[in-house]
Amino acid sequence: MLWIQPVDVFDMIWKGILIGVVVSAPMGPVGVLCVQRTLNKGRWFGFVTGIGAACSDLLYSFITGFALSYLVEFIQKPQTMFALQIFGSMLLFAFGLWSFFSRPTNHLRPVPKTRGTLIHNAVTAFFVTLSNPLIVFLVLGLFARFNFITPGHPLEQAIGYLAIVVGALGWWFILTHIVDRVRTRFDVRGIWMINRVIGVLVMAASVIGVILTITGKSLY
Repeated sequence: MLWIQPVDVFDMIWKGILIGVVVSAPMGPVGVLCVQRTLNKGRWFGFVTGIGAACSDLLYSFITGFALSYLVEFIQKPQTMFALQIFGSMLLFAFGLWSFFSRPTNHLRPVPKTRGTLIHNAVTAFFVTLSNPLIVFLVLGLFARFNFITPGHPLEQAIGYLAIVVGALGWWFILTHIVDRVRTRFDVRGIWMINRVIGVLVMAASVIGVILTITGKSLY
């Protein structure tokens, strides 16, 4: 069976990191919340907001991976894999389009006067992210595009999931650092620009993915 072939650990690491960044980067409700808390409460309150979101993203990744693992013999067939990679690229393109045209001002909320504890900020961010099950479709598209599920290789798969967390936390760490450094000049336009840049990059990557799939080539 195809899925018992050797799996490159470093391949799983870079795929996981990329998935973690792409899932976290768009400025949806939790992204805007992270920026607001960084500006109003301090950088570490913003960062733990990202930690809560990363935990929720990991949970959705587990759910998606668990569901796909039952279909592995079907999805590893060449014809099915071709269709899934095209489908995954289309999902990513739609996601990039949504990110490009989304209105971050719709997610702005009044900031409470009390800062609360770091744990409270992380937990609330976890549930804000968990309340958006549409993330599953983004994760599904990424898993399909990168052929991320590797049943029969539990260690490599666990490392891949850990890399997703690393990618997500890396994004939140960088974002809160930048927002904190330019806090006097950062506004809604900054959030809007992040969304547009992310949207363009994701759409470009999805188009490249379709071309590579159709031509039978791959970057990985």
